[in-house]
Amino acid sequence: MDLDDRSTAIWFLIRDRDTKFSRPFDEVVRSEGARVILTPIGAPNANAYAERVIETIRAERLDWTLILGRRHLDRTRRTDAEHDNRGRPHRALALATPFADVTDLTPVSPRDVRRRDQLSGLIHEYHGRAA
Repeated sequence: MDLDDRSTAIWFLIRDRDTKFSRPFDEVVRSEGARVILTPIGAPNANAYAERVIETIRAERLDWTLILGRRHLDRTRRTDAEHDNRGRPHRALALATPFADVTDLTPVSPRDVRRRDQLSGLIHEYHGRAA
């Protein structure tokens, strides 16, 4: 584990009760000063948010991208998170983005819309051309 290279300490690890996690795994985490918290028994939604994020990452990005190393994975995740939070509309937010930039509400002609590709064309973002 590369916990020593982090600038902030990891305080806890929340995990489910799957048998792939063993006591030695928990001991390694505890030896780094983190607390292991198990999800409740018989509570399938306790870990649902984390599982949804992981499934989205896998299905939308990692199934379509050959990751070449740790730095490439970190850059891919940063780009993806930036797109999800600033460029992608969310249904639960009335098709707004979580970090919406409401300063530019100028109507744009369809001819003035430009596409910006990210992650080698895997993500397409559309923006109005500057006047």
